[in-house]
Amino acid sequence: MAEKTLMRSYTRSFNGFAANLTPYEASKLKNMKGVVLVFESHKLKLQTTRSWDYIGLSLDVSRNLTMESDIIIGHIDTGVRPNSDSLSDHGLGNVPKKWKGVCNGGKNFTCNKKLIGARYYIGDSAIDDSVDSHGTHTVSTAVGRVVKNANFFGIGNGTARGGVPSARIATYKACDMECDDKDILAAFDDAIADNVDIITVSIGPEIPVNISEDIVAIGSFHAMKKDILTVQGAGNTRNNLLKSVVSTVPWIFSVGASSIDRNIINKVVLKNGRTLISNTVNPFTTSKHNKKLVYGREITNHCNESSAMRCMNSCIDPSLVKGKIIVCNVDEFGLLALETGLNASGLIMRMSNQSKDVSKIVLLPTAYLSNHDFHYIESYLKSKSFPSARILKSKTIRNDGHVLGSFSSIGPNTKLPEILKPDITAPGLNILAESPSEKNAFLDIPGAKYNFRSGTSMACPHVTGVVAYVKSKHPDWSISAIKSSLMTTARTMNTKYNKNVVFGHGAGFIDPIKATHPGLVYETFLDEYMNMFCNLGLEGVKLREMLGTKEKCPKGIKMSTKDLNYPTMTAPVHTNSSFKIQFSRVVTNVGHANSIYHARVSTGDNTIYVDVEPNILSFVSLKERKKFVVTVSGHWLNQDHVSCSLDWFDGIHTVKSPILLYRSSII
Repeated sequence: MAEKTLMRSYTRSFNGFAANLTPYEASKLKNMKGVVLVFESHKLKLQTTRSWDYIGLSLDVSRNLTMESDIIIGHIDTGVRPNSDSLSDHGLGNVPKKWKGVCNGGKNFTCNKKLIGARYYIGDSAIDDSVDSHGTHTVSTAVGRVVKNANFFGIGNGTARGGVPSARIATYKACDMECDDKDILAAFDDAIADNVDIITVSIGPEIPVNISEDIVAIGSFHAMKKDILTVQGAGNTRNNLLKSVVSTVPWIFSVGASSIDRNIINKVVLKNGRTLISNTVNPFTTSKHNKKLVYGREITNHCNESSAMRCMNSCIDPSLVKGKIIVCNVDEFGLLALETGLNASGLIMRMSNQSKDVSKIVLLPTAYLSNHDFHYIESYLKSKSFPSARILKSKTIRNDGHVLGSFSSIGPNTKLPEILKPDITAPGLNILAESPSEKNAFLDIPGAKYNFRSGTSMACPHVTGVVAYVKSKHPDWSISAIKSSLMTTARTMNTKYNKNVVFGHGAGFIDPIKATHPGLVYETFLDEYMNMFCNLGLEGVKLREMLGTKEKCPKGIKMSTKDLNYPTMTAPVHTNSSFKIQFSRVVTNVGHANSIYHARVSTGDNTIYVDVEPNILSFVSLKERKKFVVTVSGHWLNQDHVSCSLDWFDGIHTVKSPILLYRSSII
């Protein structure tokens, strides 16, 4: 009976177990001596050519290939396709001696000198058999080998690769379409014991959960204690919903998704000469000849007009739509293509307001139109006796970069309101990477080897690759120093599209090259986290016990979360109040031995005053540490937020720390 109850035990890097328990058994276990916490397992969600050149990490940058090839990425996802071109080991040297893992990938799974390890906790192998090849896409984005002529049916053709093509991969298959807490924690347990350097996890809960029940937060804390940095997507939501960020803890590198300077569109060319733009990855064209547009009653013999206009299931008569373009007043693709693809020449639909910046992949000539353009089509249908059009194959165009994706989850951080999350943004919109799709039997269309995906899942591996690159340049740096280097050198975001974007971009858009020479870094140590827990009430007590300290909290004033030595500074403020908030910070010199930094403050609100004491920091040696205090004061009126920044400048380096205050009632 006990054997059936116990599902998994964790003993390699931390102690714990997963078991099937009744509510009574769980309650009884909670009260047993030595048991810190019992919580119910959650289901977690998966968070997907041009991007690396766009962020500045081209193949021509200075590299330490010996150090890059010694870095091992622990990949917790849906597994990988081991025969992928991105995972070829051609030209790689021997597996790093520090590797302590195994290749236990199951049936038909083989490792090599690139893919050095595999474990699986779901299914019968570590092979990525997810519908969208999620794990293969994320791993090839992070550290895939160089592959020329990568494209999706000719769209986006170029050289595909990861940020550090020489780094090694160990995959831990813990997910299919969803992930169980017990499997994620097992993957962390194994990855830490296997001695990986970085863990990439494009996985998270649908909504923020308490830290003591956040399995990625728990696993990553144990990883952090071994100086292993965990990179996680911030989460995906709709319309940048406030308070939606699910990666909330400061020891994780939390990543938002933003655009690059490339977008994918296709066009609908009407017979009257009007051209309409669609956000669609459409690999086909209807033909060089116009096709008749049909709508409403023209597509059905048995449905009412309202149902037919929405192209509801079973309404479409194959004989009426054959060789024509169907117009549907609906914004969901669903099973429509399967129902009509063998007969219709194409589809025109109204674009959803949700994730309208994402170019949807379609498998027959299709166009998603804005409400304005769709209404024009409706008028065109009424005014012409033979309305017709062509739907053209997609192409890439220049686009505004550094724009936060409409789906990227944003703060404020509901679990730690004085920690700004996400930390940073990276490309996550329409990213092309190796992720094989199966042949579509309904439409007789071959599968594609490379596919476009969007999400913070795609932004996360970009940061993983950059972290590996910085680590290869500075193998002696702590993981918090690496994280700080990327945050304080980040580029300014494009903020004109979303008033709440300040809650979603963290320190800004990642800059790999500048991060290798940050000048100063903010380092955070284990005892600081433990002291921070002392200020979190009962939740903090749970965290201190379960994450490994028997020491009592210090007497007197406990360290506020806002004073954690973090590269950003944030705090909620009460409306209609005078306020004075102080942030205490320490920076470590990693630039030049003899250097002097001056404080520069930028603020766009003349009701807010920022003072830095001291405002000059003088260093005589490397690794020297200096403390300073930032005081932000003023009178809060009816603003939602106020954003400014502190820059330390020595004539060469600019060390930028965002400061964000927001209305407390938002939380």
